[in-house]
Amino acid sequence: MRTAKAAVMPDFHRPLEIREYPLPEALDPGMVLVRVEMAGICGTDVHLWKGQLPIPRPLILGHETVGTIVKLGEGVTTDWTGVPLSEGDRVTWYAGRLCGQCFYCVRKRQPTRCLKRRAYGITYACDTPPHFLGGYAEYHVLLPGSAIFKLTDLSTEMVIGAGCALNTAVHGIERVGISWGDIVVIQGSGPVGLAALAVAKTAGAHLTIVIGGPAHRLELAKQFGADQTISIEDVPDPGERIERVRSLSGGYGADVVIECVGIPSAVAEGWEMCRDGGKYLVLGHYGDAGPTALNPHVITRKQLTVYGSWASEPRHMAMALEFLRRAGDRFPFDRLVSHRFSLDRAAEALEATARWTSIKSAIVP
Repeated sequence: MRTAKAAVMPDFHRPLEIREYPLPEALDPGMVLVRVEMAGICGTDVHLWKGQLPIPRPLILGHETVGTIVKLGEGVTTDWTGVPLSEGDRVTWYAGRLCGQCFYCVRKRQPTRCLKRRAYGITYACDTPPHFLGGYAEYHVLLPGSAIFKLTDLSTEMVIGAGCALNTAVHGIERVGISWGDIVVIQGSGPVGLAALAVAKTAGAHLTIVIGGPAHRLELAKQFGADQTISIEDVPDPGERIERVRSLSGGYGADVVIECVGIPSAVAEGWEMCRDGGKYLVLGHYGDAGPTALNPHVITRKQLTVYGSWASEPRHMAMALEFLRRAGDRFPFDRLVSHRFSLDRAAEALEATARWTSIKSAIVP
């Protein structure tokens, strides 16, 4: 029986371990076996490792993955868009698996809240077959019904650099809406913030202001077209950052503020950066980082509209890949992959992301 290696999270806050599991000897109809080429380290992986969501353990993390098809199960002939699939094709896939039948999938048309939603690298324990249901491994098994996308004209670095951040930003900005000429503030200069910046720029934002750090991330924000940046290192006081935003927006505040940092205290700060009648989008809190003090009076006083956005749908991934094809030259997502690690250094890759020392870490098995 053939085996392969994976970097396994045995429990919250525990170091990742290299373990071997058997590869499936035969594939059920609808399944696909992929050899992993590259797996991105998402900020969500850090939140999961810190125990901010109730997920099963042991677990193979990794929900941003590109690989090559080794074997197709019976019945798998095309990708999600209808493009023919063959062994040897380079592919990526939407990490979530939706039932398509529940109250939210059918009646409310909000499939991201699917009652049976599961996700690769997040909700599948690896101690039972088929084991390989996360990206931090030499191989990945795709279960029946997975939304697979063939890659022919996009580099692996471009797809991993954009990661799930671009899908998430497309979904969130679709919900909140950006009008032509809007002033948009983005809290956070990591991959989600940069993705939100790229989508906002193409959605019609007139002035974009990115708040974040460290300096190398803000420099990338400028390369992505940020009109103004505010460093949290140079301007550590939230009150002063709020005043900077007001000054840059004619004294009124932003039309739209997008939270992309995952730090609870950023929300109260962001509300004050909105103009009266503005919109606020909470995008960066996939994990539960805990409560924070919020004053509801700010919502009424400023007549704010506050949105939440959870993950994405397969159609958002299709939209994100098309975005990269059309605008990849304008927004250099491939440059976000700043650090590469072998599989046996997966723990270092996770630590680099947790410490913000990398822009985007990736595992290359």
